[in-house]
Amino acid sequence: MAGAIIENMSTKKLCIVGGILLIFQVIAFLVGGLIAPSPTTAVPYMSVKCIDVRKNHHKTKWLMPWGPNHCEKLKDFDEAVSRQIEANDIVFAVHIPLPSKEMSPWFQFMLFIMQLDIAFKMDNDLKENAEITLDVSLAYRDDTFGDWEEIAHAMEIRKLKCTFGSPKTLESEGRHYDCDFLPFMEIGSVAHKYYLINIRLPVNERKGINVGIGEIKDIRLVGIHQNGGFTKVWFAMKTFLTPSILIIMIWYWRRITMMTRAPVLLEKVIFALGISMTFINIPVEWFSIGFDWTWMLLFGDIRQGIFYAMLLSFWIIFCGEHMMDQNERNRLSGYWKQVGPIAVGSFCLFIFDMCERGVQLKNPFYSIWTTEVGTELAMAFIIVAGICLCLYFLFLCFMVFQVFRNISGKQSSLPAMSKARRLHYEGLIFRFKFLMLITLACAAMTVIFFIVSQVTEGHWKWGDITIQVNSAFFTGIYGMWNLYVFALMFLYAPSHKNYGEDQSNGDLGVSSGEELQLTTTITHVDGPTELYKLARKEAQE
Repeated sequence: MAGAIIENMSTKKLCIVGGILLIFQVIAFLVGGLIAPSPTTAVPYMSVKCIDVRKNHHKTKWLMPWGPNHCEKLKDFDEAVSRQIEANDIVFAVHIPLPSKEMSPWFQFMLFIMQLDIAFKMDNDLKENAEITLDVSLAYRDDTFGDWEEIAHAMEIRKLKCTFGSPKTLESEGRHYDCDFLPFMEIGSVAHKYYLINIRLPVNERKGINVGIGEIKDIRLVGIHQNGGFTKVWFAMKTFLTPSILIIMIWYWRRITMMTRAPVLLEKVIFALGISMTFINIPVEWFSIGFDWTWMLLFGDIRQGIFYAMLLSFWIIFCGEHMMDQNERNRLSGYWKQVGPIAVGSFCLFIFDMCERGVQLKNPFYSIWTTEVGTELAMAFIIVAGICLCLYFLFLCFMVFQVFRNISGKQSSLPAMSKARRLHYEGLIFRFKFLMLITLACAAMTVIFFIVSQVTEGHWKWGDITIQVNSAFFTGIYGMWNLYVFALMFLYAPSHKNYGEDQSNGDLGVSSGEELQLTTTITHVDGPTELYKLARKEAQE
């Protein structure tokens, strides 16, 4: 009777903990779906063709597309031909944002892609594998009457990938090619109110610059930035979750240091996972509101990379430490085959990110995908990282298979055990299966919500209620992994109570060696974990 009562109480406590975590998970999704707006906004910009007839084009002069000091404009290139204006004297100007609007630091970043309107003409056809050279400049100012200050200037080359759906005859002249979007610019902060882009297409027939690129009619840009409302919700979540994970992490490590034994490997890895989660949570983005920190995108990628590397390492060690018949436990060196691919893959992705966003800190117009060498280098890093991920997945599946095989072997011998001993083993097996189920659920939800966010229109409308799917994905998945780390540290924290050998092992008829072998050095005589206290099945005769 006493054993049944204790078992029911333990199950009830575990259900309460799971229910509380589920409520917080639902809240995390609802915050993004109902409160936050869409994560990003795309704004189309049409460039204005300005005339710059100065002899020295390199002298600083910014051409405004509109406003009191706007440039002298061209309607089209036919007007330029009739006025004998050369291509080198034409500047495509784009003002960011649109008239009567301002940019804000809450937008966090700006990403621009370019689309060229190229018309077919018999005497100026687009050559195969043509490349366009862009002389681009970016400037800013914080009031409508101030001088423009240069941010960056670069000569960039982009490959044109265009198709023409009609026969190239005289009847088809004037029709436009269907061209792919081109990467144009990415900047990691929006610290100023107004930005100005001037684009030149320098022509040099002797050097073959901008020759055979067809008849360019217009240049269009699409600017993508983070919504200010979503940024505020995102910052609020980070500010709330940071102390939550930090407090449970301090509590968890304090429980470990209270033990007379040294921390075991799995406890150290869980603590390291908590540190990496806290590293992501710390809302340093608040400083980007007042400072022009263009490196925040790169810094965010590094933080995420550290967390995911720790998470993948934890899964390997978690399975390895639960292999009941494994002799080489509690040593990190025993997992070098499994952790090695994680380290190599993470390093490759870090180098790729440094080659892309690291260079963009100096030149926001740079893209590693615009040259053959850069493309091959980027693909090499990505392929190596993909191979490492596949190897990791194979190692993980093999280890999970081994663990369940060992568990099945123990379960087959459970009927021959005494009732108390059988209930004890069933509780330990339940703990592993419970955490494996939670892990698979978290991974599945991440993949499912990512797919849904890609294939839907971005929002669902139910009557008068609009749910932002993409925002719910970001806030929900972010909250889910925080809750996952929180649950790990809570359930695997050693108990502060001292369970004697007689109570923890003697009454169960289980020798100390058997218990240590099954519980993988987590449940010691110094004190069982919180999960063990919740899920353990005691029976008192």
